[in-house]
Amino acid sequence: MDQAVETTVGRVEAVVARIRAEGGKTTPVAIGDRLVDAGMTSMDMVSLMLAIEAEFDVTIPPSDITPANFRSIATIVAMMDRIGAA
Repeated sequence: MDQAVETTVGRVEAVVARIRAEGGKTTPVAIGDRLVDAGMTSMDMVSLMLAIEAEFDVTIPPSDITPANFRSIATIVAMMDRIGAA
């Protein structure tokens, strides 16, 4: 894995951990784990989307705001790479 991808993964992991901690969830989430299975609610997912935009200083295009793109840390990283924010 190249350094840019590692940095993106780390940043996304940190945002996910912060959002989960706000909801009292502190167990680790692996890169491929489904976030809803890790206890993230629909409100958590909205917060996550906004936090990802803030962390990477981007606006996620409406066409990319889909459950599939926010399924896991891996899918978020792939989306960020696709939209050129990674």
